[in-house]
Amino acid sequence: MAIKLDYVTKETVTNLRRNLSMASAALLTVAVSLTLVGGALLVKRGVERATIQWRGNVELSIFMKPEASQAELDAVARQLAAMPEVKKTRYVGKAEAYDEFRQIFANEPDVRDSLTVDQVPPSYRVAPKQAEQTKLIGGRFTNTAGVLRVSYAKEEVDALVSVTNFLQIMLWAVALVLLLAASLLILNTIRMAIFARRREVAIMKLVGATNWFIRVPFMLEGLIQGLAGAAIAFSVVWIGRGVIESRIASARNDIQLFKQFLVTSSDVMGTGIFLLLVGVIVGTVGSLVAVSRFLDV
Repeated sequence: MAIKLDYVTKETVTNLRRNLSMASAALLTVAVSLTLVGGALLVKRGVERATIQWRGNVELSIFMKPEASQAELDAVARQLAAMPEVKKTRYVGKAEAYDEFRQIFANEPDVRDSLTVDQVPPSYRVAPKQAEQTKLIGGRFTNTAGVLRVSYAKEEVDALVSVTNFLQIMLWAVALVLLLAASLLILNTIRMAIFARRREVAIMKLVGATNWFIRVPFMLEGLIQGLAGAAIAFSVVWIGRGVIESRIASARNDIQLFKQFLVTSSDVMGTGIFLLLVGVIVGTVGSLVAVSRFLDV
């Protein structure tokens, strides 16, 4: 018995209508789980983009003690000038450092007004010739007279990557659990559809319907649920990215740093295609398991 497109479409729609609540629950679970997956992938891509940019402009800061003498400041400057690993050096005096401090904590007046110009440490901003040389340069100043501490930009980057990786693992774990739940919901939806039409299936078998003729509408039902859920997730990720981008674009300078984390439209499109493929796989697997276990053909 040949499989006709109009028959498959009609039977699939009928099955979805009969189990609308279960089908909706499965679809929404797929959507939520794949939204988390899409978010995790875009966060990963944004961090990779920002990390590449930061590591291409790695510098370290040698913070001097606020009470450091001019002789101590000059000694550090001479030592930096004599180091072949140093590409360039910029001195940040107390006044400039104080202005930076007030800009950073502009929205926190208690912190912003807690220091005076004389209490802010001056510093040397050092750019190495190679990013791998930051710790080598900084290590030579850890016990130098007048030096308060050495801060590595690489440490902040590595800390950011570490935290982001942890968040991604958590998002993936939750998403996988929800995807499993979605597969089970799709399986249960198909099972209920099979049970509701058990008499029709028996009659179809008696008149010579092939196994695939009976199975295809049920399998297509699961595929549609997975694909529709993935499409919703794709839409949420696309709209969410647009909202965040517009918010950062219109923001003040205090969050302009986050521009480095923005992903491109091609990144979102690639992620969306991946989500659609996963949705199809989840729906197909759930329906295949259902028809193989509960459909006796």
